[in-house]
Amino acid sequence: MSGKALGDLNVHPAAGFDKSTALGKGSLTKSYIENINDNGPELQKKSSSPFSAPINIGDAGSNGLETGNTEVEYIESENLADLPDVDASFNTLLARLDSKDWVSVCEALNNVRQLSIYYRERLLEIIPRSAVCKTAIMASADIFKAYNDMVIDSFDPLLVQLLLKSSQDKRFVCEAAEAALIAMTTWISPMLLLPKLLPHLTNRNPRIRAKASMCFSRSVPRLGMEGIRAYGIDKLIQIAASQLSDQLPESREAARTLAMQLQTIYVNSQVSPNEDSLELVDADSWEAFCHAKLTPLSAQAILRVTSTPKEALVLSFC
Repeated sequence: MSGKALGDLNVHPAAGFDKSTALGKGSLTKSYIENINDNGPELQKKSSSPFSAPINIGDAGSNGLETGNTEVEYIESENLADLPDVDASFNTLLARLDSKDWVSVCEALNNVRQLSIYYRERLLEIIPRSAVCKTAIMASADIFKAYNDMVIDSFDPLLVQLLLKSSQDKRFVCEAAEAALIAMTTWISPMLLLPKLLPHLTNRNPRIRAKASMCFSRSVPRLGMEGIRAYGIDKLIQIAASQLSDQLPESREAARTLAMQLQTIYVNSQVSPNEDSLELVDADSWEAFCHAKLTPLSAQAILRVTSTPKEALVLSFC
């Protein structure tokens, strides 16, 4: 669900529709039409992506369009013309955006595009950009929950925006982005998600780094002990050490949390059952591990934040 895809979506009825007055001007150099009635099954066979598959609208809904005559067309912004009836569009815009009929919502979103081009100041009176942004972010959270790992190959642009929006000052948008990131780390497999988050841990924007660190820290425990072994606990402790020196406290706190999690997992892996008790194989194994995998300064930093007595870390890990 990239920003470009949202920006270019336009839905309208095929019959009796005047492109020259309502939507298009000039030649449509990049127009892609999906006839849901005629080509839906064929398109569905060609694509397994949840974002490219034709939508089965079933009943026509409350907009009066017949299912067989509904088309989806993608119009470039430069080809969008002025609205034929601006007042009517304004008076019904919010209601149509809140409609349960997907055709009405798409038409309303296209009207927002037209209004933002031709009536920018007036649009701000009824629908602030933050409201549109928050609604889009809430939709992404629902998509994560519905499609899980199916979105992993196409959500890179969305991930960048969620990390950015969750770090902005507007609480209205920030809270929705935070919730979407939590949904992302909850519903997407950590083995697939961690490589996507990794580049953002070194982003030049410290706020994006902080949010990425928090998501990374939340995802690691979901790997489980076997998953962490497969990913590489040495790689994970190096990532935690690199974040401990970050300038933002959120990044450092996420790194501390990750280091504690990794210490617990490592210590548990060094515990062997001995009759009715648990015997630690090597009381200094965590310290030795850190010195073996990290630079001296990084090892000291990790050991400083994981100085909890080892006996307290012998816990079950699911």
